[in-house]
Amino acid sequence: MARSNFSVLTILSVILLLPVFSLSFSPDSPSDRRLLVLFDYLSLKSSHSIFFNSLKSRGFDLDFKLADDPKLALQRYGQYLYDGLILFSPSIERFGGALDLAAVLDFVDSGHDLIIAADSSASDLIKSVATECGVDFDEDPSALVIDHRSYAVVGTEGDHTLIAADDFIESDVLLGENKIEAPVLFKGIAHSLNAANNLVLKVLSASPAAYSANPSSKLSSPPSLTGSSISLVSVVQARNNARIMITGSLDLFSNRFFRSSVQKAGSPKKYDKSGNEQFVAELSKWVFHERGHLKAVNLRHNKAGETNEPAMYRIKDDLDFSVEIYEWSGKSWEPYVANDVQVQFYMMSPYVLKTLSNDKKGLYHTSFKVPDVYGVFQFKVEYNRLGYTSLLLSKQIPVRPFKHNEYERFITAAFPYYGASFTMMAGFFIFSFVYLYHK
Repeated sequence: MARSNFSVLTILSVILLLPVFSLSFSPDSPSDRRLLVLFDYLSLKSSHSIFFNSLKSRGFDLDFKLADDPKLALQRYGQYLYDGLILFSPSIERFGGALDLAAVLDFVDSGHDLIIAADSSASDLIKSVATECGVDFDEDPSALVIDHRSYAVVGTEGDHTLIAADDFIESDVLLGENKIEAPVLFKGIAHSLNAANNLVLKVLSASPAAYSANPSSKLSSPPSLTGSSISLVSVVQARNNARIMITGSLDLFSNRFFRSSVQKAGSPKKYDKSGNEQFVAELSKWVFHERGHLKAVNLRHNKAGETNEPAMYRIKDDLDFSVEIYEWSGKSWEPYVANDVQVQFYMMSPYVLKTLSNDKKGLYHTSFKVPDVYGVFQFKVEYNRLGYTSLLLSKQIPVRPFKHNEYERFITAAFPYYGASFTMMAGFFIFSFVYLYHK
């Protein structure tokens, strides 16, 4: 009886979770829908409410929890409950429940997205997560980013740790088409990029005059992080197209910084509102795949003048190749237009490399002649562009030589050999005649 009741409860639990699982990431509708937000203190929910309301207005379902909640879990019954994770818990030493460093990394390895916001209280756990993502925070726990040239005039408190940063990455896909005019307020810790990781990018860099040190004490030795090597905000797009945002300032997302006026030192212009809200909103659109997400469909190839895809090609055949590429706009798939998409006709190395033409409606196409080499080839499209999800498509096709009855009856290139054969026969005939009848 007890076993029967347990089975019924298990079935009911799975049925109740089906709506949650249906919200998970899908290539056909790539925007993350359900996000888990972890806090050190629940008061952050109100002090950072503008950012959270922005996410809700874009259709996200946010689940707020304390980082040490004993019931924390990212997956259940082998299925992920969330599509994105926001860590606003810099001081947490150990996550609650089933969540730990390995679980966070597995979450990203499964193609899900992550935002990490640290501050001067950053724990070893948060620093370890960042390190695994290709970013190293300053090891000095008392160090903050200091800039005596690019500090914010308002509220500097004399230590120049409130920075007005405006060194943005030049990328419309990451930060949107509308230029961010006002500087971004930043107060927090510095991080640097792991030189061995070519997937991490600086989105907001410190000025050449910045350095990382304890603002309340004099420098006894040169700081380890200085100048533009300091990154204030970085992003990572993994090879599985999971996206990560890392910053050393939790205040970057706060209502206070969103609403604050800003004036950069040395600049006469004062802005009524900082660029934080626009910067964070645009970058979060990229992180959660509302922008820069591509898909490729309908890869086709056929002989010139035909429509059906053949089982194999013959050397020197003329063929047509096409593929459709679309970009997710946040609501629907729109044609992706670019002039740098290429196709390779590949066997160990590319024998043909062609740039595809497009019709501005998502269709990319080209024509070329099959090389005079037979074997097993691949049509391969590898597309990697800053800020966009990477595309990798391939389709295998064999190429055969001419059959014996497909060659021309007389090959022009063989005329010298034909001539040599007939000359030898004529010479043999003349030699035989002369030998037989010469007296």
